[in-house]
Amino acid sequence: MKTFLVTMMMAGRSNGRSAGGHERPHHGETNEWHTPQYILDALGPFDDDPAMPGQINGLTRPWNGFVWCNPPYGPECGRWLRRMSDHNNGIALVFARTETRWFKNTVWDTATALKFLFKRIHFVRDGKTAKGNSGAPSVLVAYGEEAVIRLGKCELDGAFIEEWK
Repeated sequence: MKTFLVTMMMAGRSNGRSAGGHERPHHGETNEWHTPQYILDALGPFDDDPAMPGQINGLTRPWNGFVWCNPPYGPECGRWLRRMSDHNNGIALVFARTETRWFKNTVWDTATALKFLFKRIHFVRDGKTAKGNSGAPSVLVAYGEEAVIRLGKCELDGAFIEEWK
């Protein structure tokens, strides 16, 4: 039997209406979107960001210290999270695709803690916040003890889950 320890944090009440949109595979013009600064401020500082748009392929270079990873939300997402799992010292931001093979193999099976965010994220491109939300729920994924501590202390609205295995 699995044990769930869940901590809920809400700054305000929901109006009960959905933000809209259905799950769909990535087919947009780009998958290079930046993380909103408020998320980085709530969880940082970070020593490395191997998935930052415009960098040399972060999957092939060494990763250093406490890592932030907002990987491209396409078919390579699982490879990035496998690398995060192997590094075991950082936090990733991905869609909460809990039913997928990559999520099972690189999150459910290897992560240390999770924080499911209550609101959909508006990512940033070319210095501007997107008008529409991300189109799917997001989860912060902790790998390693420092990541668990930071996720547990952060004040982003969401459900913190520390044990499920």
